[in-house]
Amino acid sequence: MSSSHISSLGTFERSHLAKTVVRAVVSATVLLSIYYLFPIEHRAHQSVALRLSVALAIFAIILAIEVRFITNHDRPMLRAGVAMATIIPLFLVMFAWIYLTMSASDPTAFGGQLSRRSALYFTVTVFSTVGFGDITPKTDMARIVAMVQMLADLAVIAVVVRMILGAATRGVARLQGSVDS
Repeated sequence: MSSSHISSLGTFERSHLAKTVVRAVVSATVLLSIYYLFPIEHRAHQSVALRLSVALAIFAIILAIEVRFITNHDRPMLRAGVAMATIIPLFLVMFAWIYLTMSASDPTAFGGQLSRRSALYFTVTVFSTVGFGDITPKTDMARIVAMVQMLADLAVIAVVVRMILGAATRGVARLQGSVDS
C-alpha cells in the first residue's frame, strides 16, 4: 500500500491495518521460534514418509481453519493477510524440520550435516526455485522429499493463495450481502 493510500484511511482502518501487521509478524515469529527451540529427536527408524504425511496433514488442517476464519471474519481481507503470514512460514518450517531431522538421522542425506539455519535456507531456496546448489540432496529419500516439496510449492503458490483470496472475497461478499439486507 502506498503512503497516500494509508494516509487516506481513517483512524479506525489504520488501527485495523496496524493490528493485522502485528498479528502477521507475531504469527511468523512464533513459528520460527518453535522451529529454532523445539529439540531435534534422533530417530533414524522413524519413517520420513510418515513425518512428511503428518506435516502435510497438519498443513491442510490449519489451511482449512484459516480459510474458515477468513470467510467469517469482519475484516476478511485483513484476515487473509494474517493467514498468508501463517500458512507460508508454516509450510516452510515444516519442510525445514523434515530436512533437519533427515540430516540428523542420516548425515549423508545432504552434502553435509544440516543446521537449523541451513535446513531453513535449503527449504527457502527450493520454494523460491533459486536452488543455488550449495546444499544438495544426496540420498534417494532426500531427493524424493525435495521433489515433494517442489510439487507442493506449486500447489501452495497456485491453489493455496487462490483459496485464501477466494475466502476473503466470499467474506467481503457475505458482509456486503448483510449490509444490503
